[in-house]
Amino acid sequence: MRKIFLILFLLSGWYMGAEAQSAAGWRSLFNGKNLKGWETYVGPLEKGGKPLGIKKDPMKIYSVVKEDGQPAIRISGEINASLATRNSFENYHLHLEFKWGKLVFSQRNSGLLYHSYGPFGSALNVWMNSHELQMKHGNLGDLYCMGDTYSKIPCIKNGNQYIYQTGEAQVAFGNDEAAKICSKSADYEKPLGEWNSIDLYCFGSTSVHVINGKVNMVSYDSRKWVNGELLPLVKGKIQLQSEGGELFIRNIRIKRIKELPSDF
Repeated sequence: MRKIFLILFLLSGWYMGAEAQSAAGWRSLFNGKNLKGWETYVGPLEKGGKPLGIKKDPMKIYSVVKEDGQPAIRISGEINASLATRNSFENYHLHLEFKWGKLVFSQRNSGLLYHSYGPFGSALNVWMNSHELQMKHGNLGDLYCMGDTYSKIPCIKNGNQYIYQTGEAQVAFGNDEAAKICSKSADYEKPLGEWNSIDLYCFGSTSVHVINGKVNMVSYDSRKWVNGELLPLVKGKIQLQSEGGELFIRNIRIKRIKELPSDF
C-alpha cells in the first residue's frame, strides 16, 4: 500500500523534491537556468502558414536571460506561441511577476492561460482551450474564455462591454453566450518598464485575479463544452503567451490551497 501511495504521489504533478519545495509550500515553476518542466509550441511564421509546432523554436521566442539582475523568462512576442507546463494543476495559488520590454511587433499583448486542456491549436490555431487572465497592456486582469471554455461572472454592461462588478447578477461567458470577454473592475497595472505582480487563485470552479495586490476579477462555475455538454473545468496546464510584444517573467511559483482567502 505504501508503495502504491508513493507512485501516485510522484505522478500527481506536484512532487519536486525537498530542495524545490519551500517550507511555506511554494513550488518554483522556473529554475532560473532553463525551461525544464515546460514545452513550447510556435504558431505560423506568416499568415496562412503552418505552425512550427512543439519543441521547434528556432527564433528563441522563449529564452532564459537575466533582467534587472535576476533570472527571467524572456518572451520575444515576435510570433504567436505558447510556453506550457507539462503538468496540470488544481486548487492552487499561482504567483508571477512580469514587465514589458522595449520591442513591439504588433501590440503589447500576452496572457496567463490556466485550466488549459486539449491539444495546442484548439484555440485561435495556437493555444490550448483555457481561461485567460489577460496581460495585454491596458487590459491586465480581464478574463477571456478561450476556445471552448465557459464561466459566470457578476458584471454590469456598458454599451457592448461587460465589466466585472461584485454584487451584480452573474452573466455567462463563452461560445454563444453574452460575450467571451469580461473586463476587469479597475486598472491596477504599473507604468511600462515596471514589474507587475499577478496572483491567481483557483479553487474548485472559482478563480480570482489579483493584480499588484488588488482583486479586479472573480469568475465562477468554470466549465468546458464537450460534445454539446457543459462539463466541470477545475484543473489544467498553465500557458504563457507570446503575442506581439516583448516581456519578461520571473518568480513564477505555485502552491496548493484548501480554500480561497477569506478576504476574497
